[in-house]
Amino acid sequence: MAKLLITSSAGPSDPTRASIAFHIAANGAAASGVESAIALAGDATALIAPGAAAEVRGVGIPPLADLLAKCQAAKVTIHV
Repeated sequence: MAKLLITSSAGPSDPTRASIAFHIAANGAAASGVESAIALAGDATALIAPGAAAEVRGVGIPPLADLLAKCQAAKVTIHV
């Protein structure tokens, strides 16, 4: 079981907020050696639709497609 569960309900219409959970998991928790998981609810569930991540680019945060790749490499579980 993950030691950190990060939740998000922001979807593609708010790309910065939508990317934050993935940024925390990939560049915060995983980089620090903390096992984490992400729980997506509401509008955030649209982020895992095919091709959706390629369109999400927040301000001051890496593109969602890059963050998803880092999460996959770090074996971050994503719950929908």
